[in-house]
Amino acid sequence: MAEKKDSVSPDYDLNAKWDACIDLTVRRFVYSSLGGAFAGLLFFRSPVTRWASIAFGTGLGIGSAYTDCSRAFDSSLPNVAAPKITETSVSQAVDE
Repeated sequence: MAEKKDSVSPDYDLNAKWDACIDLTVRRFVYSSLGGAFAGLLFFRSPVTRWASIAFGTGLGIGSAYTDCSRAFDSSLPNVAAPKITETSVSQAVDE
């Protein structure tokens, strides 16, 4: 007899989110590194600038993957609330 598997809502399925984020990160890492290597070979002569081009491309790929994964987990950068300014605090600052 078959066991009934509890289906988890896609919003709460952490395993699927981790799988998607790891896949996305690996793909963007590889593609952006290759793009940086191609651009380095095309535009630069010095090995140092070619490596810098690869590193820049890799950083772009990892950064964009991090941004998308943080959105997927619904925990992007924390929102910093601006301090509330009231009329009394403004008038006190002017008096001082």
